[in-house]
Amino acid sequence: MSGGRRRRAPPPEPEYQPGQLLDWRNSAHWDYEQARPCRYCGLDTHLRDSKKAPAHKVCAETALTQQAADAADAYQNGTTT
Repeated sequence: MSGGRRRRAPPPEPEYQPGQLLDWRNSAHWDYEQARPCRYCGLDTHLRDSKKAPAHKVCAETALTQQAADAADAYQNGTTT
């Protein structure tokens, strides 16, 4: 056997597109009775996140993306808590 095996290239990073991260098709994410201010942008929404807090899907995805980027940055810099 020869040691000439080629290494595979890492998979390409998936490009994030708004609206693709979270799946809120379940009716549990909808409050039929009252619109409340989104916890991120302050505009009224009938949508609720998994903890029943009012949040637009796009706002929640943006916040999750930012949190992941901050965590990766902290890990790279060795400043994790």
